[in-house]
Amino acid sequence: MEIKFLKITAAGNDFIVIDNRYKLILPQHYTVVAKKLCNRKYAVGADGLILLESSNMADFKMKYLNSDGSHASMCGNGGRAIATFAYNLHIINSKKMIFETDAGLVNAEILLNDKVKLHIYNPSNIKTNMQILVEDRIFKIDFINTGVPHVVIFVKDINNIDVSKYGQLIRYHDQFKQIGGTNVNFVKVKNNNTILVRTYERGVEGETLACGTGITASGIITVLKGLTKAPINVISQGGDILIVSFNLVQGKPTNVTLEGPVSISFKGFIVI
Repeated sequence: MEIKFLKITAAGNDFIVIDNRYKLILPQHYTVVAKKLCNRKYAVGADGLILLESSNMADFKMKYLNSDGSHASMCGNGGRAIATFAYNLHIINSKKMIFETDAGLVNAEILLNDKVKLHIYNPSNIKTNMQILVEDRIFKIDFINTGVPHVVIFVKDINNIDVSKYGQLIRYHDQFKQIGGTNVNFVKVKNNNTILVRTYERGVEGETLACGTGITASGIITVLKGLTKAPINVISQGGDILIVSFNLVQGKPTNVTLEGPVSISFKGFIVI
């Protein structure tokens, strides 16, 4: 079977996006198809597979699969990618849309200069100033769920931190086993409204050039700890700048948005 797709890059995160409203790919095949198509050696290659499906409560539904075939309830950059996909294929004719994810409803807006803004639901389960032992090293960590779980770690030298090593060890740490592991973000504060972030992504099982929910998590934590003020400019490992904005109401973040660049790399056909 031949299926059309778009390859879309959102601040360095790359995705294969498919219109699956007519169930060309069945749920029982999601994992196998994602692992096959995201393979960078033998297929298209991507950080994840995104399926646009019909929704009874929104303009459409986003189903997200990591490159290892695992499911994620939300992906920030993936959300911005599917908004671009829906608008460019005229699935949605308005530049403003609302779509369903397994973590909740998300509003998106197509902006000028190939940028997309997501209005994300409020984060949860925020825990600051924790410590964990990793091998013989103690890490001071903060935790937040921005649709998926994220650990935030502040570092002095972000260029020389071993993201792959420590990201993997913390991702699989016993403390996070009950939630299926966690994403891990290493953060360097540049000034009171700019940070740099490198992320080890659960499901990709390695560092990615950007992670939308991780960038959002890192921005929120830096404000809560008094290190920055919103809106925050976040420089990803890929070099793109994303903007995290939100309000604090009784110390809790609300009206969270993530804004950044999205581009269509190419389109084609996949044989499944």
